[in-house]
Amino acid sequence: MKRSNLLIAFYLLLIFGSGIVVGGFASRLYWPQPVHGTNQKLTPEEWRRNYVRELQSRLSLTPEQLTQLNQVLDDTGAKYHAEHDRDRQAMKSIREEQVAKIRSMLDEKQQSEYEKLRQEHERRHQQQQQQRK
Repeated sequence: MKRSNLLIAFYLLLIFGSGIVVGGFASRLYWPQPVHGTNQKLTPEEWRRNYVRELQSRLSLTPEQLTQLNQVLDDTGAKYHAEHDRDRQAMKSIREEQVAKIRSMLDEKQQSEYEKLRQEHERRHQQQQQQRK
């Protein structure tokens, strides 16, 4: 009888031990591992330099193709910036319209407090913009 109890205890230890080992390996598969070095934000110039270098090496671009590629990237950048500026102006006019409507519904005391509030928001926004740079 003693031998069967030892055998049962051995099998239980073997089952639980293998569960612990398998669980340890499985947890390493499912827990996200931090990736180092990918959080660096490239400047537009660095991105372009890397992009051109990659295209040049992988596609074996000729000097003429390289010139054409740079022209295409210049044109695309100019169009992008023009569109971005146009959107920024449209958003600014929408924001100004909102402010004008809010001002029109407030009395003088509320308007002065509203101006203080807007200045505080503007300062906070500028600080956030500086922190991003």
